Amino acid sequence: MTKRTYPPGVPCWIDTEQPDVPAAIDFYGSIFGWTFEDVMPSGAPDRSVIAKLDGQDVGAIAGPRSGAAVWNTYVAVNSADAAAKRLVAAGAVIRSAPADAGEGGRGVALVDPEGVEFRLWEARRRPGAQLVNQPGAWNFSDLHTANVDAAIAFYGPAFGWQIEDIGFGRMIRRPGYGDHLEATIDPGIRARQSEIATPVGFEDAVGWLAPVSPGEVPHWHVTFTVADRDQTVRDAERLGAQVLGQDDNEWTRSALIRDPQGAEFTASQFAPTVV
Repeated sequence: MTKRTYPPGVPCWIDTEQPDVPAAIDFYGSIFGWTFEDVMPSGAPDRSVIAKLDGQDVGAIAGPRSGAAVWNTYVAVNSADAAAKRLVAAGAVIRSAPADAGEGGRGVALVDPEGVEFRLWEARRRPGAQLVNQPGAWNFSDLHTANVDAAIAFYGPAFGWQIEDIGFGRMIRRPGYGDHLEATIDPGIRARQSEIATPVGFEDAVGWLAPVSPGEVPHWHVTFTVADRDQTVRDAERLGAQVLGQDDNEWTRSALIRDPQGAEFTASQFAPTVV
């Protein structure tokens, strides 16, 4: 099987840090159908598990964490150390120094000039999420910012991103990503997207940029694809989560959910009405 790989500047991985890892495993395993592989030695004080769907890596759960749970987004880079140094010069602050994650790769956590945490991933054995945009898997990560212009000024040069206002949202593009997908694991991407009249350049889309809602703290927000938004809402509430809101638009039916330990994410059902 050809591995999904990620060029520099493309978000490639997500994980959640949770106070109670076994409880998080129960919740996400039930809501998304994930299975889990322990990657920390037996007896270690912390625990980290790789989440899998249909045998393919989709994310990770780690902990225990002090305070409310969070979801983290990682951007692919060629060198975690070199990229961290470059981004610090551009105004970021290192939250945790570059460190190896076993044989999987090397990561670093930073905070952008607005105070939003993001992470970098230098892939080795684990290039990133192997199943995406399928029910139960990661769809996109979106930057919710209090200062759109400042976010564009930082992230655009940092990762070679172009942010385009396409009417219903600001799309983050990494030019050339569609070419990479077409040449590797998704040769039919452009033909498939043309059938549903996606926005121009959507093959290069790697995320979205949105202003924060009133009272919302700026953060990188994670969205998962689901087959049925309403069923996911029922399952989440049954499992102890809080549904914070729901939205229907011309492309998706979504719900904003806070998991039982405090991490927020969106569940999105692709239901286009555009032709």
